[in-house]
Amino acid sequence: MRRSHHALGANSFVEDKETGELKRPHHVDLKTGMYKGRQVITPKAD
Repeated sequence: MRRSHHALGANSFVEDKETGELKRPHHVDLKTGMYKGRQVITPKAD
């Protein structure tokens, strides 16, 4: 009863406007390197 609020919730995902893939909100997209419409990191080469 004491730790009933410690349960993990389900992860939330949003659809990316550019690619249509699911991603975590407020996280950098590692495939494209974009965050809030800006290029933040260089994308990984496959």
